[in-house]
Amino acid sequence: METVYLFFAEGSEEVEALAVVDILRRAGVETRIVSVTGDKMVTGAHGIRVEADMLMEEVDFSKAAMLVLPGGLPGSYNLAGHEGLAEGIMQQYKAGKPLAAICAAPLVYGRMGLLKGLKATCYPGFEENLEGASYTSNLVEEDGLFITGKGPAAVFEFGYAIVAKLAGKDKAEAVRNGMLYNEVAR
Repeated sequence: METVYLFFAEGSEEVEALAVVDILRRAGVETRIVSVTGDKMVTGAHGIRVEADMLMEEVDFSKAAMLVLPGGLPGSYNLAGHEGLAEGIMQQYKAGKPLAAICAAPLVYGRMGLLKGLKATCYPGFEENLEGASYTSNLVEEDGLFITGKGPAAVFEFGYAIVAKLAGKDKAEAVRNGMLYNEVAR
């Protein structure tokens, strides 16, 4: 079974990472948190220490169902500056496999030129990093291979969109109902 890899750097937004992993695992989607720091214990943007499932060096990009980047600062910049991650993203992109990012993290794909001609969203103030994309300001945007999310408040819709893409709309709706999300989103 292919695996979703969510990459976590020093300063990544904890809620955007952990909520997505939680939603995907509830849906039965194999999901692994990957540290890009060389250490499994990583400190997020708000001082929360997260233990990753694996290190960057252990990732087999050929078995990736999707790559997911949480936002946060300086986490998004740390992800953008990681050469090994950039190589993995290009491998995923060239294979025609989906990629996702939320909050400030779409800047990673934007700076790589991968969002040109596509609709995308991100945290307000980071639009200039979506080089060549049409910024929509929607909570979640799907275009081509990409799913982008606006920020922390969008994390549930972002997670459900990923589940729908990988496991189908019925599975996404079942997880949404099981989490009672429809009661909040009325």
